[in-house]
Amino acid sequence: MTTALIVDDEAPMRDLLRARLREAWPELEIIGEASNGLEAVTASAELRPDVVFLDIRMPGQSGIEAAKVISGKAHVVFATAYDQYAIEAFEHGALDYLLKPVTADRLALTVQRVKARLHQAPLDIAAQLRELTAAVQKSEGAPKPYLRWIQAQVGTSLRMISTREILFFQADEKYTRVQTDSSEVLIRKTLKELEEELDPAEFWRIHRSTLVRVDAIAEVTRDARGRQLLAVRGHPEKLEVSRGHTHLFQQM
Repeated sequence: MTTALIVDDEAPMRDLLRARLREAWPELEIIGEASNGLEAVTASAELRPDVVFLDIRMPGQSGIEAAKVISGKAHVVFATAYDQYAIEAFEHGALDYLLKPVTADRLALTVQRVKARLHQAPLDIAAQLRELTAAVQKSEGAPKPYLRWIQAQVGTSLRMISTREILFFQADEKYTRVQTDSSEVLIRKTLKELEEELDPAEFWRIHRSTLVRVDAIAEVTRDARGRQLLAVRGHPEKLEVSRGHTHLFQQM
């Protein structure tokens, strides 16, 4: 039986990958998890997995540093949210990679590639790791990519919501409400954090408690008190535009 170790500093992402692997590779036995590079090295030495799924950016020791130790002892698959540097570094090498959030189709391709290599000894990938390290360092000065997916814990499941599905975000005491045209969920990210991570051309702050997706706006009207009220497509709720943000709709 083929065995695997999952390494990611975010527990929901480990859970998601575990669930996806259960579907794509039912006979794979996941024998352990780790939350950083140091734990990965220790767990790999103790458990001796055939395959290690490694997040790249983690606190403490990174996935790349861990892979330098694991190289030659297990087949390595990297997981990354930063495709701007990963794809070029992986394109012609022996390593495989997954973009987060991991999709079923992409994971199925990775599983095929790993299965094809299992009858071979794990490769010493030191040279390619040097290339990947250089690519990561180069990317540090590049603009941070905008947030494209929201992770929301719903019961015992992790739901991945594309920002293209979201109508608006609204602060709700300790949580932030995420509203789509078919559902709403609560997340722990603050509006301030979201405003810094989202594309400002895609989401506008219209109130201290509200961020709205621009192309979801249906119309803006005024009530009897002169307040601007915003309607979004596919949702009955009206959102108030605060005085400090009325300049966004100057023709009103």
